[in-house]
Amino acid sequence: MTGYTDVPARLGESALSDGRLLGWAEWGPLDGVPVLLCPGAATSRWLGFGAGVVEALGVRLVSVDRPGLGVSTPAPGRTFSDFAGDVRQLCVLRGLGHPVVVGNSQGAPFALVCAAEGVASALAVVSGADEFARPEFASVLNADLRGLVERTESDPAGAEKLFAGFTADAMWDMVMAGSPGCDLAVYQDPAFAAGYRRALDEGFAQGAAGYARDTVLAMGRWPFALDEIDVPVDIWYGEQDTSHSPDNGALLAARVPGARHHVVPGIGGALLWTHAESVLRLLLEKTVTDQ
Repeated sequence: MTGYTDVPARLGESALSDGRLLGWAEWGPLDGVPVLLCPGAATSRWLGFGAGVVEALGVRLVSVDRPGLGVSTPAPGRTFSDFAGDVRQLCVLRGLGHPVVVGNSQGAPFALVCAAEGVASALAVVSGADEFARPEFASVLNADLRGLVERTESDPAGAEKLFAGFTADAMWDMVMAGSPGCDLAVYQDPAFAAGYRRALDEGFAQGAAGYARDTVLAMGRWPFALDEIDVPVDIWYGEQDTSHSPDNGALLAARVPGARHHVVPGIGGALLWTHAESVLRLLLEKTVTDQ
């Protein structure tokens, strides 16, 4: 597609033990080092990263549709721990062993729970949606975001209903309106934009309930212990990223034992696509797979 991403090499669905289907897409060699991607808000398995890079590094990149997004069967009321369990099953079904996990944007807390529950062998959080409900952030959030966080805390069912009114077009417009020029140069690249829009359209193909559940989980307090994560973790933010974390992940990195914190100048939330090789190379340095 472009230097940022490419069409999947393989697409499929795996049946979980309860009969639900979990959709996935893969890039790179089948015998490569498994790297599992938890993609951003409402984007389906379709949008990967690192075109050419995953092949050069021998990475088998696997992107997963969370329940209710893309082709994955909805699971109303699901929890973070439920998702980690789904990924654990997928790893067995697809022969991924104990994969490296990457979490981007709203996928970050879902990647973090995979590390907290022993599913991941190493983790990279890239432009991750931070835990906005932390009390340390209450005074620095803008009024609109603070209102959504407070509503999610006080009335999660009502907040989930609100988020269920979102659409692919609304998500696209929100990202375009809230991104600095350095990110728009990526997002508005014609080929990347086509892939991103397709991923959004697929993400909302079953409606917005999957996105709404993700958002309520991500925007509330996270019910897993970051200080018990015991695998290598890298936390990456672009210096110009003003939407994913109030402090470019400084507090998040401090809460994860041994986490390496990287703030990259000259880019914002598009970091996953502009710095794919740096993210993957550093992540793979200390990776030990059990393939």
